[in-house]
Amino acid sequence: MHESCAVFGVYAPNEDVARLTFFGLFALQHRGQESSGIATADGKKINLFAGMGRVSSVFSEESLSRLTGHIAIGHNRYSTAGSSRISNAQPIVVGADDNAIAIAHNGNIINARYLREELSGQGYVFKTTTDTEVIANLILSSPEKDCVGKIQYAMRRIQGAYSLVLMTKDRLFAVRDPFGVRPLCLGKVDGGYVVSSESCALDHIGADFIREITHGEIVAIGTNGIESHRIESPRQGLCIFEFIYFARPDSVINGRLLYPARQAMGATLAQEHPVAADIVMGVPDSATAAGIGYAHESGIPIAEGLIKNRYVGRTFIEPDQRLRDLGVKLKFNPLPQMLDGKRLVVVDDSIVRGTTTPSVVRILKKAGAKEIHMRICAPPIRYPCFFGVDMATRRELIAAQKSVEEIRQFIGADSLGYISIPGLIKSVGLPQDIFCLACFTGDYPIPVQLEMDKLEMENHTESEGKCITTVES
Repeated sequence: MHESCAVFGVYAPNEDVARLTFFGLFALQHRGQESSGIATADGKKINLFAGMGRVSSVFSEESLSRLTGHIAIGHNRYSTAGSSRISNAQPIVVGADDNAIAIAHNGNIINARYLREELSGQGYVFKTTTDTEVIANLILSSPEKDCVGKIQYAMRRIQGAYSLVLMTKDRLFAVRDPFGVRPLCLGKVDGGYVVSSESCALDHIGADFIREITHGEIVAIGTNGIESHRIESPRQGLCIFEFIYFARPDSVINGRLLYPARQAMGATLAQEHPVAADIVMGVPDSATAAGIGYAHESGIPIAEGLIKNRYVGRTFIEPDQRLRDLGVKLKFNPLPQMLDGKRLVVVDDSIVRGTTTPSVVRILKKAGAKEIHMRICAPPIRYPCFFGVDMATRRELIAAQKSVEEIRQFIGADSLGYISIPGLIKSVGLPQDIFCLACFTGDYPIPVQLEMDKLEMENHTESEGKCITTVES
C-alpha cells in the first residue's frame, strides 16, 4: 500500500517562504517520493519549480533563490490519478494574469473524468492527466467573482477526497473536503501562517500548531489575516489509515498523538489474539510502536528481529532477476542469533495483496524462528480505496478472496490475528462516526464506481526533467 501526497503552504511576508516550504516538504517526504515542487508569489507574479524525485534531489540553493515572494505552496507526490512524470508534478499553475492560481492536492476526485470532459467542451485546455488540474480549472470556470466563492462553487461539484493548498498572487488558501478524508492543519510562524498535511512538519520549521482545518472548511490568508469559510458537510470520513500507517507517529490528528494510538493497537491485539511466545517484534518502521504495545500488554519481551535498510526507498533502477527473487531482503535483513529457536509474535500494520508478508515469514523462518504468529493492526482489507490511496483493485485484495485461515496458510504463519474494528476504534480513542472505514466494510462516504483506474485520464504524452514556470500580471 502506497502513501498519499503531502501539501504545505506558507504566508509570511518577513520569511524565506521557499526555504520554509522546502523543509516542510522534507518532513513530509514519507507521504510521497515521486516528485516534488514549490510555487511562490510576491503579489505580482507566480514562480514554480518542480522535478522528479525526492525533495533533496529536486531543489538546490540556486533553485530556491529564484523562488521569491511572501507566499509559497509545496507538494510531494505519490500518484493516485495520473502517472508519475514531470508534466503531472505539482504544484501546477493554471490561468493567466490576474486569474492565475497555483494549486497542490492530496486526495482523489472520483468524478474527475466527467468534469474534465465538461470543461474541455467549454474550451479549457489540459496539460496534465491529473484530477488536480480538473479542480483548478473548475475553480476558474466558476461564475463567482471572489476567489472564496469560486472555491465553494468547485467544492459543491467535486466528489471525492481533497486537502488543497492554493494561492493567487496575493493570497493563500487551504481547503479540506466536506468529509475531511485527508488531514490538514494550521500553524503560526514568525510574521505569518503555515498550513500542512501533518503537524510534524510544523515542528520541523519551528511553527506553533494552532488547530486542524475542519472538514468542509476554506481558510483564506492575506493582508487582513485569517478568514474561515465553510460549506455544508453531511458527515465526516477521516481515513483510518492515517492512524494505522500513513502519518508520522509524531503527528497529531484530531487531538490524538499517533505514537500512543499505535501502541494501543498493539495492546489491543495482545488482548484479542494472545499467544505463547518468546519474543515480540514490530515490522519496522510502521509497526514498531504497535510491537511495543503488544509486548507491554502481553509481558513478552520486545526485540528487533529485522533490520530495515532505511535508504532503499523508491528507485527507478530495476533489480536484475537474481535480486528481484530476493524480494524484501533488499529492504529487511534478519538477526539470526536473536531468532534461532524462538517463537515470534510479529506485528505488522496491514496485509493488502499478500505479496510482502509471505516473504517476511520466509526470511524469519530461514533465520531460525521456530514459530511465527502474525498480528495485524488493520482489520482485513476487503474493499479498495478511491480517496487518495493507491491500494489495489478488489481482485488483488487477498482478504476479499480468502478467509483468515486461508490467508494464514498462504503467508506461511503458524497463526494470524487481525485487530477487530471495535478494537481499532478503541485504540484510536476517537468516535467511530468520524472515520472512513470503507476499505474494511465497503461503506463509502459517497457512492463510487467499484473499479476505477488511476490512469484513466492519460493522454500518453511523456517528458522528463524539471519544470520551471513564471506567470506575471
